Amino acid sequence: MKLEKITKQAPRRYEDACGTAHALDLVGERWALLVMRELMLGPKRFGDLKAGLPGLSANVLTQRLEGLEAAGLLVKRRLPPPASVQVYELTDWGREAEPIVGALGKWAARSPMHDPTLPLSSVSMMLSLKTMFDADKAGDVCLSIGFRFGPEEFVVTVADGVLTAERGVAGMAQVVLTARPSDVAAMVYGFRALDDLRASGEVVVEGDPAVFERFTDFFELPPKAGV
Repeated sequence: MKLEKITKQAPRRYEDACGTAHALDLVGERWALLVMRELMLGPKRFGDLKAGLPGLSANVLTQRLEGLEAAGLLVKRRLPPPASVQVYELTDWGREAEPIVGALGKWAARSPMHDPTLPLSSVSMMLSLKTMFDADKAGDVCLSIGFRFGPEEFVVTVADGVLTAERGVAGMAQVVLTARPSDVAAMVYGFRALDDLRASGEVVVEGDPAVFERFTDFFELPPKAGV
């Protein structure tokens, strides 16, 4: 088998004192910010990162991880037994980028070219909920929704006008949905109805579906920008 030789190039720099320019020095390489996005809700193994970014090659993922580590935005460590696997994890400074990622996503969602029906990762779906949540619409409602996306599980809680999304045991929530992230996005943002997806078998609901339908009232995509 012929091995492909990878030539590493020195990271490009803008040589500009502006903080925005230096931010692009740090995360402006293609895929870099999305790698950080995938780590926003906790550490991941290399294979899990690759699964969340299917268009990214293993070679480029390796390069981006090395670059983000050199910049001080993530670290790699080995989990203790019995797991004993290597994972990648954002540093405290790296996690400070979460509101920036959310604000950038909300801004870009106003683009007439943005297609919200495209596939997305499980972490991206959770961050979307955090970004598009409208506390005024939620009011004083208290509820919890569990999500099973293949091997990944999350719990989203709404209480006192605050939404939290964390990795956890989905079965601990009031209602649990087993689905694809893209199907959840379609229901939350009004592109498809829960009943239709349940009837087709694409979504399985454990618990009262009315709780999830109430949950979907708390979200709305921003209006498209006039061009």
